[in-house]
Amino acid sequence: MSEHYFTNNENLKSELRLIDYDYNDYKFKFYSDNGVFSKNKIDYGSRLLVETFLKDNISFDNFLDVGCGYGYIGITVSKIKQVSGDLIDINNRALHLAKRNIELNKVSCNAFYSDSYENINKTYDLIITNPPIRVGKEILLNILIGAKKHLKTNGYMYFVIHKDQGAKTILKTMKEYYECDVIEKNKGFYIFKAKNIDIAK
Repeated sequence: MSEHYFTNNENLKSELRLIDYDYNDYKFKFYSDNGVFSKNKIDYGSRLLVETFLKDNISFDNFLDVGCGYGYIGITVSKIKQVSGDLIDINNRALHLAKRNIELNKVSCNAFYSDSYENINKTYDLIITNPPIRVGKEILLNILIGAKKHLKTNGYMYFVIHKDQGAKTILKTMKEYYECDVIEKNKGFYIFKAKNIDIAK
């Protein structure tokens, strides 16, 4: 069986590589390696999520990147918006890379291990995530619905789901918990914006 990017295989051979990413006048470099999500290039869904979010131009003082991988989403958001954030993952190699990339890109972020929100003990203005779809629907919904406990009132969650991975069903479910809309569609990827308000049951 092949290894998934959300598992830890300490025996997997390391083949470090460097990925470039530019956004307007900002230039980034990211170390990547075998055993992490989208190891050879910035994933299109993640890129669409970040660039759609940046155009939305909301105000926030802190954020959480769930399932950060080598740190593209959180580091890019932190540097461009000049806001500190926390980056979490369950893949130790990804976290090691994320920590290196935080230093490389000179941003104010912390990267640490957390299985979903297990090690999260505060609330955020913003949660942003390209959730690991292949872990299954139960864990996916735990990430998306569980975010509500870690978002401040009127805080936002931005996330990306491909239409072939149940985006329309996810939207219906999310509307039970958040004020939620799809704010961008491109190449089958749906970008969601969910506001943490009290939903009358």
